[in-house]
Amino acid sequence: MRRRARKGGGRQVELTVTAIGSRGDGIAFVDEKPVFIPLTLPGDRLRVRLEAEKGGGFRAEPLDLLEEGPNRSDPPCPHFGVCGGCQLQHLDESAYRDWKAARMPEALERQGVTAGELREPIYISAGSRRRATFALRRHAGGLDLGFHRRQSGAVVDLQTCLLLTPELFALAAPLRAALEPLLPPGMRGDVILLQAENGFDLLLITPEPPDLAAREALSAFAAEQQVVRVSWAADGKMAPEPIVERSAPLLTFGQTAVSPPPGGFVQPSQAGEAALVAAVLEALPKDAKRVADLFAGCGSFTFPLAQHATVTAVEGDAAALAALWTAARRAGLAGPVMVEQRDLVRQPLHAEELAAVDAVVFDPPQQGAREQAQELAGSPVPRVIAVSCNPVSFARDARSLVEGGYRLDWVQPVDQFPWAAHLELVASFSRT
Repeated sequence: MRRRARKGGGRQVELTVTAIGSRGDGIAFVDEKPVFIPLTLPGDRLRVRLEAEKGGGFRAEPLDLLEEGPNRSDPPCPHFGVCGGCQLQHLDESAYRDWKAARMPEALERQGVTAGELREPIYISAGSRRRATFALRRHAGGLDLGFHRRQSGAVVDLQTCLLLTPELFALAAPLRAALEPLLPPGMRGDVILLQAENGFDLLLITPEPPDLAAREALSAFAAEQQVVRVSWAADGKMAPEPIVERSAPLLTFGQTAVSPPPGGFVQPSQAGEAALVAAVLEALPKDAKRVADLFAGCGSFTFPLAQHATVTAVEGDAAALAALWTAARRAGLAGPVMVEQRDLVRQPLHAEELAAVDAVVFDPPQQGAREQAQELAGSPVPRVIAVSCNPVSFARDARSLVEGGYRLDWVQPVDQFPWAAHLELVASFSRT
């Protein structure tokens, strides 16, 4: 059978990288089309093989680095270049910060949006990430536990990780040893780990449920390693099944202790969360009495906001909202905090539903909140506070708000993902 030709044809060319793209790849051009080359920096001249089409251009595999550009640094992690967890460890610190600082103004400029103030990013240190999703692959020689290889389903068996808290990474070795005899050869899965304030929370995701012996072994592992809860799920969509709960894992949001659901989203670092919360509270009007917290999760903004105003928390995920509501009732905040389960992508709050609130906070997933931003644009809400993990989708949503009569007063970027292309932010909008 004749092999189908690849788009790009496997052609080899020499290129010079001129910029870093929004996903951390170097960008060069061939035939006036962009070429995205991983692990390269501006000024690098190299020989590459053109591969699949991507974004109107090509993805390319670097073959030979013929000349290094400036601002290259020795990566501090031995896994860099193989592990897909970091994209920019080879960029020196000064150039890295310049690139991160430029991401927000570039995204706004592409949408034709002007901010009253673009603040310098707040940089969160490496070694502070309290939450991680490890991939698992059981093979004849043992168990690989770590992150996926770059552009691959293979697993890098991590021997170190500079992103995670030392306590969280220290759990990797005993976890690998505990899981290896429990999983049959060929099995793949994931483990979501959270370092809570009172111990670790562990969600095991595998195609088949653990048998009785495996459950007993996981219970013993939990007792030995300060793991307060272990759960299992067949995939990331089904409700997790409890295996052992020695106590509920706890995180404090504002002054309220919350037990997030197994595998539930929380901010990846405590320091990053604190920076985002501080910016949200700065943007909150002093006289605000009623606030809507949209895409509220399990309450990382709801409870700090509730110290200043009555808050309606709206969230589509039932487990996250249940955790928020349980925490509110236990803290005596039923009343100051109200909840509503609602898919805000399919069913955004309409402008008339927002007429009675003094401020809206919205923190959507990476794809942004196109539909909700359009409704907000037609609302009379005097203050809108946006939280985002994606400058591109934020800039798109900001354009909707500005076209609806809002002024973008300021943007505070927060770099909570060192050496990665991600950038978080808080932005304050007011009615003109």
